[in-house]
Amino acid sequence: MADTTQSSALREEFNRWAEAGRGEGMEQDHLPITLPVLEKMRLAPTDNVLDVGCGAGWLSQRLAKLVPEGRVVGMDISDEMIRHARRSSMDFDNLLFVAGEVAQIPWQPHFFSHAISVESSYYWPDPAAGIKDIFRVLREGGSAWVLINYYRDNPHCHQWGDLLAVKTHLLFAEEWAEQFRAAGFTNVAHARVVDPSPSPEVYTGRWFRDAAHLRAFKAEGALLVHGTK
Repeated sequence: MADTTQSSALREEFNRWAEAGRGEGMEQDHLPITLPVLEKMRLAPTDNVLDVGCGAGWLSQRLAKLVPEGRVVGMDISDEMIRHARRSSMDFDNLLFVAGEVAQIPWQPHFFSHAISVESSYYWPDPAAGIKDIFRVLREGGSAWVLINYYRDNPHCHQWGDLLAVKTHLLFAEEWAEQFRAAGFTNVAHARVVDPSPSPEVYTGRWFRDAAHLRAFKAEGALLVHGTK
């Protein structure tokens, strides 16, 4: 019951984000740490890729260009985000968006060669269940890639929890890795992806104390966890 309540709260919160246009701004914030991950994934033109927590679809569109003979499925718990994603992706023949929860991905087993989630997994009501269902929809030899900026090993992001309207999971890198192993993944590893983008001289947002705090956060880097089925 708790997961159902949390899922509803999460859907409502991200529907509000979508209606406020925040989905479209995610690319600017997350592209600098995502590009190195796309290189590591070594996508082939015929690959099928799942984008978990796709938001307004910026990453799904980029993936679709990398796998012109394959398929990309973007999934998000927010039906409003999915509507935004569909509207902006009309020109793509190999890109599909579905509303759904990561613990119950609306897709058949053994289909995807890769799954990626950028800045989504710490919101999942039950991260372990989500990783298990990603394992289910991957084919043998497929790989999962989870990239997050909010994790316990980086002390410069802990304040986010109190600023967010929904419950989050602040886990250590090794806790994420253990959930991958428990789901059945092999060759599980984690690494840092440093954000090389320039920081403002003066920071006026709500997520960090000041510009120095933001720079320290970026220097620690995002957490990338990955494994193979």
